[in-house]
Amino acid sequence: MGRFKKVKNDIIYYFIRAIVAFLNIMPRSPALFIGSLLGFVAHLLIRKDRLKAYRHLDFAFGDKLSHSKRKSIVRNLFLNIGRNAVDVIRLRKHYYEISPLVAIEGREHFEQAYQRGKGVLIITGHLGNFELLAIHLANSGYSVAAIARELYDKRLNILLNENREAMKVAMIDTRQSPRRVVRLLHQGYAIAVLIDTDSMRIRSMFVPAFGRLSNTPVGQSVLGLRTGAAFIPMVCVRRGKKYRLIIRPEIVIERSDNFEKDVYNMPKNCTEVLEEFITEFKDQWIWMHNRWLTRPEKPIDIKYEPT
Repeated sequence: MGRFKKVKNDIIYYFIRAIVAFLNIMPRSPALFIGSLLGFVAHLLIRKDRLKAYRHLDFAFGDKLSHSKRKSIVRNLFLNIGRNAVDVIRLRKHYYEISPLVAIEGREHFEQAYQRGKGVLIITGHLGNFELLAIHLANSGYSVAAIARELYDKRLNILLNENREAMKVAMIDTRQSPRRVVRLLHQGYAIAVLIDTDSMRIRSMFVPAFGRLSNTPVGQSVLGLRTGAAFIPMVCVRRGKKYRLIIRPEIVIERSDNFEKDVYNMPKNCTEVLEEFITEFKDQWIWMHNRWLTRPEKPIDIKYEPT
């Protein structure tokens, strides 16, 4: 690591530590106001991400959204990111304050799958407060784990994972052996998986997302199909100062004698449900994420299925 980069990372790390300490000593309302303010400033200053969000909204909705509507969505997205970050920062010390504000819809879908004892794959994405989603389930009496990639700064990674584990969420690094995921599923764990990431580090397939092929992880599909785990889609979205944890029915595919086809169809169906969530809560999905960054080496028809 170069000297300049090290100094930059040190400044960011200690600044975050200071922000965490500061936001944890004040009441939630002024803390949320600060989060909104930081989100608004980021919206003004981070032009690259703002323009990327506009472009991806255009990918997804085209002329279905007016220019003013797109501007409103992106602005509100930055504000929501700021507010959600504040609540995540405060969870370890103030979960008792936030817990009563989370209303769960469709708990029966999750409960029925969880009680089978074969494990649950929580299918979600970078929508709403996805950190709170796993933490709230874990503190509602369920065994919960989450798969996450390591951050660029190991100190930040340790800080984040210590907070997650202190809130009863077991952490699984994307570089760990799949055997740990299988073991936890056999133990009946519910494992949260963000399926809207474009990563070359894990096995992926190109599936449609808003009509465009997107490089989508399929490792969870392989393990889930082999272990008999349930695929349950859910999101935790913000509603003012409260949250709605929305759980949809289990995603089931008709199994074929072609395992690769099944591995493709499961994330395809999961992505369709996540797309419905994103369409309903447009200002809560991280539109600046490079969802369509990786392109197929050879042209693939949008209706492609493995043979």
